[in-house]
Amino acid sequence: MLTDVDLPAPGLLWTRWATLGAALTSIGRAAVWSIDDRGATHDDGDGGWARFALLDGRRAVLYGHHREHSATTHTDPPLDLLTGAPDWLPWADLSPLAENDRLGFVIWHESGRWSRVRYRDGLLDGMTDLLAPLLTAEKTITALSAMIPGGTREAASILLTAGVRAELTTADLEALLGDVADGEAALGVAARGGLLPGTRAPRIAPGKRPPMRRVRRLSQGEHDRLVWAAMHDAAELRRPAPPATGELDALVSWLQDRAPHGDGRCTLLAYADATSFSSQPGERPPADRPDEERFAAFRALTELVRALRRAESDPRYGRWLFLRVETTATGVTIERRYDSWPPWWHDDGVSGPWRTNLQEEMDARLPPYRPSWVRLLDPEVAYRPTS
Repeated sequence: MLTDVDLPAPGLLWTRWATLGAALTSIGRAAVWSIDDRGATHDDGDGGWARFALLDGRRAVLYGHHREHSATTHTDPPLDLLTGAPDWLPWADLSPLAENDRLGFVIWHESGRWSRVRYRDGLLDGMTDLLAPLLTAEKTITALSAMIPGGTREAASILLTAGVRAELTTADLEALLGDVADGEAALGVAARGGLLPGTRAPRIAPGKRPPMRRVRRLSQGEHDRLVWAAMHDAAELRRPAPPATGELDALVSWLQDRAPHGDGRCTLLAYADATSFSSQPGERPPADRPDEERFAAFRALTELVRALRRAESDPRYGRWLFLRVETTATGVTIERRYDSWPPWWHDDGVSGPWRTNLQEEMDARLPPYRPSWVRLLDPEVAYRPTS
């Protein structure tokens, strides 16, 4: 389902964009708002970007991604921003962005209106964060006047009006910005943007909808939960128990020494892979000491568990993922999980092993020692082909 979007007409949006680009180019900041032969680009300097292109027949397309505020890229369930989009969009650019969760918004102008896919209430796409200086003439004037200390709104307004009339001059730029750093480059941007007499903004040719495209059917969270559910259901494959090691003795001694009641009884619940470590409180979690710095015990525990995991690794059978250790004053009980999610490890449905980390662990084992859920780690599981 589609919805209308309240945005300036494409011509107004374009002249504001190009005017900002020309002004910033004149003071050596050409990359922020720029113009090329396929349209306009915005780079916010923090991983956010937007593209704007005009087509013949008063058609236009605006798309981009904000690093923090494009919640549309990680909705649960996933949102296909190209459902119902017209055939003339630049599909060759948009489809790969959508497949890789890099398309936060796509809005198109046709028949006198801006349209996009409808979102659920309250979902942000990052468009207004990225393009705020373009949404009204006043905001564009404010952005222009703020480019240098002492910039005036009057000079900014005159510069924007000159851009709208396609009469922009170096004198207009200098009235706002003083001695410009590169007036020739600024006029080059103005010419590419159609802001000079006899020039015209670039147009792109209509695109062509692909016969098939990859569409995400599972969100990142849904894909995680699919894998985690399979791990809950999996059984442990048979493999020999690891040999006794000094690393195990060191971990057991540390836990006994950290027994919360001083009686040697201590519980460790841990998850580890090649790059991450986490622990959960068991019945008798290791006690902190009042004289040690914050997180000192966690860091020590992390190193002990990692050392044990390295010592017990095997190029055939792999390395365990979950570890449960119960100590007493004179003994220890150990449970290792290589292939399954144990019932004693709490699953909140949000946090758990990363699929990329699990894949790295599985790749380090011989195929007979890889559980059946390994096939679910394939990124393609999250996609479906759509015509």
